[in-house]
Amino acid sequence: MEVPAIIDLEASGFGRGSYPIEVGIALQDGSVHALLIQPAESWTHWDESAEAIHGISREYLMAHGKTPREVALYLNDMCSGTTLYSDAWSFDSSWLGRLFDEAEIIQRFRLDTITRLLTEDEMSHWSDTKDAMVKELQLEIHRAANDVTLLRETFKRIKATL
Repeated sequence: MEVPAIIDLEASGFGRGSYPIEVGIALQDGSVHALLIQPAESWTHWDESAEAIHGISREYLMAHGKTPREVALYLNDMCSGTTLYSDAWSFDSSWLGRLFDEAEIIQRFRLDTITRLLTEDEMSHWSDTKDAMVKELQLEIHRAANDVTLLRETFKRIKATL
């Protein structure tokens, strides 16, 4: 079974004005990578309820994050020519677009929805399988590296059992 490359982004909030603050990728070779993203000067939106979910403060990002340009270059270097799959395509594509726009760099990989790789039956089992994998793997969710690991392991379990 071929396991796809997976991407997940955490953000400053939802909706207008939100931006990416962390990106995680799980590549086909099994490696997992995550980077914190330092907010650009013009990125001012901050939602306290989103911070309560992911646990990353704006101050922490300013001190420990990489610039949008550094992150965009890293992603292109790691993922050029690859299709990365997301379980939240509409959000992740918007945040990824915002990252690459800020960096003034062309994105060199494709983003697609993971549902494109699943049958209707597999889709109907996705949520329950994902919940079971959270317990089995004992992962703290809503951090990008953990979330891409969770998505990869959920995909593998679904494909192996259905």
